[in-house]
Amino acid sequence: MPSISIHNLSKSFGAQPVLNDVNLEIVEGELFFLLGPSGCGKTTLLRHIAGFYQPDSGRIYFGEDDVTDLPAHKRGTGMMFQSYALWPHLNVAQNVAFGLEERNRPQLEIEKRVEQALELVKLGGLGARRISQLSGGQQQRVALARALVIRPRCLLLDEPLSNLDAKLRHQMRSEIRRICKEFGLTGLYVTHDRDEALSMADRLAVMDAGQIAQVGTPQEVYRNPANRMVAEFIGETNLIEAQVLQPMTKEGFYLVGTTLGHILARTNRKDWQPVAGTRVLISVRPEALTFTELPQPPNQFLGHIIDTHYLGTTAQYELETACGLNLKVCEMNPQTIRQPSVEEVKLMANPEDVVLLPQE
Repeated sequence: MPSISIHNLSKSFGAQPVLNDVNLEIVEGELFFLLGPSGCGKTTLLRHIAGFYQPDSGRIYFGEDDVTDLPAHKRGTGMMFQSYALWPHLNVAQNVAFGLEERNRPQLEIEKRVEQALELVKLGGLGARRISQLSGGQQQRVALARALVIRPRCLLLDEPLSNLDAKLRHQMRSEIRRICKEFGLTGLYVTHDRDEALSMADRLAVMDAGQIAQVGTPQEVYRNPANRMVAEFIGETNLIEAQVLQPMTKEGFYLVGTTLGHILARTNRKDWQPVAGTRVLISVRPEALTFTELPQPPNQFLGHIIDTHYLGTTAQYELETACGLNLKVCEMNPQTIRQPSVEEVKLMANPEDVVLLPQE
């Protein structure tokens, strides 16, 4: 299966720019996610790769092949839509067979490949069913089988799980990843669901206002966000304004001053070395804050609990500090639940979990 390369891609609809000089490399056999808020350009980028839109400028390559000017049906991609786009007047097998019939494949080959595709998505024996007789999860699997039956060069998925309930979404996440890896498919998956992206992606790109804000593995992007937008979009975080005071002896770590006092933090990338006096932000994830006493803790935050939410696997708190800054805290597997009180409590955080970001 080919790699996908995007070179300097730009697109405007009327006077409104939607994609602005996008460059992206997706490795052969990789399950890659495009993630971002509504209107950021992720679906528009996917539709350019599929061949539904033509760019104003820039090129698209599948491996060594320039496919920019090829129509959609000649690119060899399989596409799954958010709405599934199934035909209700056709049965399951006929829906799956559609792409093969369009390619004028022999009838015996069509029947064999449709049967194989249905077995692959665990719908074997249901070819004669009407679409209206299927559950939402089964319809989603039919759409996946239809995309796979043509043996695509790459699989394109546009928020395919958004119409399913939480349990089915979790099941289908595993199924889609399993199928892509089993067949070595290069997959490009669009979503605004960060949990979906973090749990499934080999790598992901966060998009913002038609541009790529950051590319990396889920862990890299979550733990080392490039800027405030990425930090807030990829997960909950506490953002605190700060000023660099001095570098520490440990490379990449700095002492910064905040309204909460002095805090020890690390930079989000190795090549950034802010000088003393630089205005920055520090990002502290709620789960990085703990009520537990840490050995020789350099970072301490004092305040009192003003709000509590118990969610079974976690307890979420909001802490009000003396300077008026509120902090969100997430405690995993809580044994006791702390209630709102005027009593002062102490939170701690390891420096490795406190990240310096540029203040843009």
